[in-house]
Amino acid sequence: MFMTDLSMGPVELARACEERGFSSLYFPEHTHIPTSRRTPPPTGDAELREEYKRTLDPFVALAAAATVTTRLVLGTGIAVIAQHEPIVTAKAVATLDRLSGGRFVLGVGFGWNREEMEDHGIDVSRRRARVREHVLAMQRLWRDDVASFDGEFVRFEPSWSWPKPVQRPGPPVLVGGAPGAKLFAHVAEYGDGWIPIGGSGIRAALPDLHRAAERAGRDPATLRVVPFGVLPDPGKLEYYASLGIDEVVLRVPSAGADTVLRVLDDHAALVTR
Repeated sequence: MFMTDLSMGPVELARACEERGFSSLYFPEHTHIPTSRRTPPPTGDAELREEYKRTLDPFVALAAAATVTTRLVLGTGIAVIAQHEPIVTAKAVATLDRLSGGRFVLGVGFGWNREEMEDHGIDVSRRRARVREHVLAMQRLWRDDVASFDGEFVRFEPSWSWPKPVQRPGPPVLVGGAPGAKLFAHVAEYGDGWIPIGGSGIRAALPDLHRAAERAGRDPATLRVVPFGVLPDPGKLEYYASLGIDEVVLRVPSAGADTVLRVLDDHAALVTR
């Protein structure tokens, strides 16, 4: 759900999800949205939807959700991680994972809004390389008692950084994006799984994902695939299950409690029957 200042709040939503037996809750992110429309909406709409302009900080919102839940997995879906300073973000993620008792998942993406990225000083053509280094640097800080990094975009001398996450060596990292050799190379190098938006074309893409894992010396069976933003129906969920997929992130409208709770009830009736 796009969590905004006009929608149902994170505390109420998290409680409602856990009460209905859902396993996870994900919030997307935009740091800001420039008014320029050089970059068209990713949804194909003529106008960018209001929710894109008003997203809450997902790490703060998920921390609030963590305080009122005990088992709900809490994730970013996705965080525009190229736009985050990695040393500070590594500490924020580790703190959130610790406060939640090890229930955090870091979903990352490469971004689509050129103006938003440029305002952060990002060369859009190099954003994938920047995301890669940011994640690798954060993983180093989560894992090592004395961590250092020397890359193109991230450099820091041997350093201490606590708290460490509850999940060791760090929270799972799920990488979002369209299927392809570049995306799957990223997943295989530093990810724990792939979060395809909408989930179409997964069956055809799985062999390529598995080959990328094997080239990286990893067991393909260890990589999760989590279809994201899905509009559910029984046949679709059964299809995903037949592919060995055990988590599907369902879409909920960015709206007030009356609307959202009705949708949650409908989703719950479908997935728990």
